[in-house]
Amino acid sequence: MVYLPRLSVIVGLVSLTSAAIVARQKEGDISLSAHGEHSSVEGSRPDPGRTTDSELIAEVAETIDQKSGPGVDEVPNQPVPDTIVTVVDGEATGEKSARQSRPAGDRARARRPRAVEDYTQVFAGTGTGASDRDASVQGTAYLTFTLVSNSTYNIEACLDFCSSVSGCVFANLYYEFNNYGLDFEASEQSNLKCAVYGEVHTAVEKTNFGGQQSYPAPAPLIYIQHSGGWGINEFVDPGVPSGYEYVFGPINGATSAPGYMGFVFLDRYDVHACAVECNQRAPDAVGGYCQFFNIWTAVVSGVPTTYTCSMYYTPTDASTATNTGQWNLQVTASRGYRRKNFVIDGGFEGIPCSGTVCLYPSYANWIGTSPPGGTDDATFWYFAEWARRGHGSASLGSAPGFDALPGTITPRHPLATIAGKQYRIEFWQHSSHNSPESQAPSWVDVIWNGVVVLQVRPGYSPWSRYTVVVTASGNDILAFQGGQFPAYTFLDDISAWQL
Repeated sequence: MVYLPRLSVIVGLVSLTSAAIVARQKEGDISLSAHGEHSSVEGSRPDPGRTTDSELIAEVAETIDQKSGPGVDEVPNQPVPDTIVTVVDGEATGEKSARQSRPAGDRARARRPRAVEDYTQVFAGTGTGASDRDASVQGTAYLTFTLVSNSTYNIEACLDFCSSVSGCVFANLYYEFNNYGLDFEASEQSNLKCAVYGEVHTAVEKTNFGGQQSYPAPAPLIYIQHSGGWGINEFVDPGVPSGYEYVFGPINGATSAPGYMGFVFLDRYDVHACAVECNQRAPDAVGGYCQFFNIWTAVVSGVPTTYTCSMYYTPTDASTATNTGQWNLQVTASRGYRRKNFVIDGGFEGIPCSGTVCLYPSYANWIGTSPPGGTDDATFWYFAEWARRGHGSASLGSAPGFDALPGTITPRHPLATIAGKQYRIEFWQHSSHNSPESQAPSWVDVIWNGVVVLQVRPGYSPWSRYTVVVTASGNDILAFQGGQFPAYTFLDDISAWQL
């Protein structure tokens, strides 16, 4: 087995200035072949080749049925249920929204400043003549319904209700006849239903013609009359989930990028629910935790069908949103969100260098310190051969091999955390720079506001991922201490994710 040379050998090849900053080397000054190769297990570095499984997503979207509307016996004015996951990586979950069949109190709703003029009629009803028949919408993202006064076709009251329901962008107003519950049990004493949705629907989705037996047979069956639909005029900003940053959208292209971790279908367009899925996604063996998600509406044969939330361990942008659809599927309303890393430059890619190899005891984003009597016990390297990915990494242990004291690295500025929130510290470590015997005592501690929260004693180890959950006080101080020449510890891809 070939081991990397001692750091002292590399340090000896690089000129140190009086400020203990290594002079930048011109490319080619140091032969990379003289450095040996990493001793690492297969797959410990991120795999850039795994991309979005667009065909599987399209295949499942073609068969999923998430369409619904008010049930015959459903009680009006129920709270909007939580968003549910209907499919995980191609497998149906079997989950359904729980809706009450007995009276329940109204939910307090935060009204938004909307007026009737903020809506446009999408389709009209067919009339209220004795022989007129119509159908109500069976569509995706059904939220809840209310009963409005049937003394008139009360459009304003229905749209006012939609404006009061968080996430509502569409209302379907229709009469429902021969429903025993509406005729005798509902306190509103009305059969004019106002169903609201988180998706704009069209007349082609009017597929519920009634036909249910509500009164005891042989009484007439339920039928629908004068079903009209109204949609919001402008896109509703879904907001940015806490701990995330908006990247792009809405556009008509879905992300097709490396670092793909899988997908779920949601029963409505909910960026916050998608963020929860990203936060809870099991870490990838070589890429770690989810760092980016793409949410979009799958329109199949012109009809909104489901809401895709695809997840990635490598952040990306609109340039990779190149999938516009397959077969009968069209991608719409695609948005991307990047998980915010509260550690600035956790991959050490901000290390300045005009050549092939540079090292610093500190730089703009990080500070390295040595204990009394120590020399360069914490250093930052611009050297692709020693980085997990990119060019930057940090090493703990005396770079020139002058002492066997531990070094400490810490971000130059406190983390801009939120007091009381929990954060997951994630980092990658390797201690395979020297022989297994030399690296046996390798160690590193994670320190949060002066308190050791994780002790890692890896011995001889290739790049491996470690995590610990901490609670923020606000403006928290993160540090890593360890290394003990010749048992060097290398660190890379340090993150703090809000949970």
